[in-house]
Amino acid sequence: MIIGVITFRGNIAYIHWYNRSRITGENAPKFAKVMGIGATVIGGSIVFTSILQMFFDLEILWWITVIGIIIGMICIVYGLIKYNRGIF
Repeated sequence: MIIGVITFRGNIAYIHWYNRSRITGENAPKFAKVMGIGATVIGGSIVFTSILQMFFDLEILWWITVIGIIIGMICIVYGLIKYNRGIF
């Protein structure tokens, strides 16, 4: 989640080189925002589910993590396709 926030602020150094290989200088902040949002949503859903699981111990809470991962991955794949012209 911390890396997502750092990336959201514009630092794309934490993104693997092949995922930022074709990013132009003008698209780097936009790409960093989208990737940061995706990573933050994934990390946040895991942390949120963990906290709720400590107090309520319900089996259904894993859906929060699943939905967060799906939304985060959609953001990440969108950023890769739009700004990196492909996933790889």
